[in-house]
Amino acid sequence: MKHFSLLVILLFANGCVLQKKYDELLAEKLKFENQLHECNDKLSVSNAKRDSLLSLSTALANDTMQLNETIRTTSKELSTLKAEHEQLNSYYNNLLNNSGKLSKDLAEQQKNLLAIKENLEQTRQLNEQLNADLELREKKVKELEEILRKKEEAANALKNKITEALLSFKGSDLSIEMKNGKVYVSLAEKLLFKSGSTVVDPKGVQALQQLAQAVKSQQNIEIMVEGHTDNVPIAGNQKYMQDNWDLSVLRATSIVRILTSSGVTPNQVIAAGKGEFYPITENKTVEDKQKNRRTEIIITPNLDVLFSILNNE
Repeated sequence: MKHFSLLVILLFANGCVLQKKYDELLAEKLKFENQLHECNDKLSVSNAKRDSLLSLSTALANDTMQLNETIRTTSKELSTLKAEHEQLNSYYNNLLNNSGKLSKDLAEQQKNLLAIKENLEQTRQLNEQLNADLELREKKVKELEEILRKKEEAANALKNKITEALLSFKGSDLSIEMKNGKVYVSLAEKLLFKSGSTVVDPKGVQALQQLAQAVKSQQNIEIMVEGHTDNVPIAGNQKYMQDNWDLSVLRATSIVRILTSSGVTPNQVIAAGKGEFYPITENKTVEDKQKNRRTEIIITPNLDVLFSILNNE
């Protein structure tokens, strides 16, 4: 551009520049200016591309760093996976080697499972049978409880009836009580016998007859007549009575005869002699010995019905 301006000046200075030449130069100047504008435009485009490439290069550098980090992480994971693969492969090989044993064990386990199922079925059937037996037993228990309740009611009613029948006698001569579902009638010696005698006094006979009237209609009872003495030996030498045991048996037998002759069924009555061996108190004083000289009549409900229920279980 500077050269061109200098040339124009020289031409004008010399005054020999032709119009045609001027026009050519002017045209060339315009051409150069157009080329300059084109070059500037290209330069701007190139600069823009350069900036874009620089930005892309920076992004690529960052991506490269991230990729390198990812590669390192992936390499570690790959190493871990390789180790796990080797371990799993080892397990797999071991499983293959042991497949025969496992198959045998599986067959054994299946056999055991089948046996367990059979045992469970047997147990189930047994439980069903036990439940059925339990229901039957519960039914029988209820029946027994009902029978016992009725027996208890009957025993109480009998006790009340006996008490009413013997109201005319002194309380010191006899006692009536319930124990374990049985009626105990305890008669003092002074009401029944003279000392050492086996013959019942008239007053005692009256008491026994009234007792027999109270119980003779009861066909579902058993009567145990127990004779008891003190520990004083029998005086004298009698042929059929050597000791207190004989005395207690003979007294019990005498009472049984009075009861049966007064209407009590003989097969309901048992005579027993306890002698001096079941005292209710120590034989130390006169009063204690008098208490031990007694007759106990034990009236028990017949338990044949209960036994028949138990035996039919």
